[in-house]
Amino acid sequence: MSFFAILFALLIEQARPLSRINPIHAGVRAWAFSVRRNFDAGRQHHGWVAWGLTVVLPALVALGIHWLLLWGVGWPLAVLWNVAVLYITLGFRQFSHHFTRIRDALESADEDAARAALAHWQQVEVGQLPRSEIVRHVIEYSVIAAHRHVFGVLGWFSILAALGMGPTGAVLYRLAEFAARYYDEDKADKGSTALQQSAARAWTVIDWLPARLTALSFAVVGNFEEAIEGWRFHAQNFPNDNDGVLLAATSGAINVRLGGEALRSRVEADGAAASEGDSGITPGREPEVGHLRSVVGLVWRSVVVWMLLLALLTLARLLG
Repeated sequence: MSFFAILFALLIEQARPLSRINPIHAGVRAWAFSVRRNFDAGRQHHGWVAWGLTVVLPALVALGIHWLLLWGVGWPLAVLWNVAVLYITLGFRQFSHHFTRIRDALESADEDAARAALAHWQQVEVGQLPRSEIVRHVIEYSVIAAHRHVFGVLGWFSILAALGMGPTGAVLYRLAEFAARYYDEDKADKGSTALQQSAARAWTVIDWLPARLTALSFAVVGNFEEAIEGWRFHAQNFPNDNDGVLLAATSGAINVRLGGEALRSRVEADGAAASEGDSGITPGREPEVGHLRSVVGLVWRSVVVWMLLLALLTLARLLG
């Protein structure tokens, strides 16, 4: 059931991507704001209560609906519910238009348009960022986005669905990522320090396993030895442990030099994104436009591997 739910969700998302401005995402933001306003009193336990209401409660609601449909109505409607949840939480089209716009601009030698698109995507000042640095930033942002929008969701969905919990994992993962980002945004109504710390810690724990599964899949479909070597010896050089594993493995898998610039906070990036002196912290070739196509191939091959594995597990379960 999990394999078919993922397959249909990906096909629907490719044919009719979910708009960035939609009532579901608006409702999630409104829910997070309401929880912060009513439950975030600044104490550490208040932070965990607010995080639990923001993330865990909707995941439990998704689980309850799944069980109600599965045992009370029938498995076809439960499958449709899984597809609907995956359609909302999973998909390339939620970020790929930024990647495509920048790649097309670079291929047509319009670096100003590429810089403008990159600045719009990540809300940072890029200044006169050189061509190789534009490519490096795009690779780093895109790989992290692909992990958080696709592979991380796939990982937690598959694990919990195998335990009979339906789309709970997909909701849990996406909302945990959203909470860590939303409550730490540079705005007047961001969460208290306690809430920010709770959301960040929970996100680090939840993303630990998916990040390593994604890195392993990149190693399998890319240059395995170099990817594993990058994972072992260069992941710790990145500011974020989970993202570091992912980017270090990507660097080795496609032989490109990556650094930690794309992982800086927005405040730091505003003052440092235009720096030309950063030579990267992983070995590999200087980033080139051709590496963007390598990243696309790496990601899609990994998706195929995931789907084949799920198909084999589904077949074994049906035959067993």
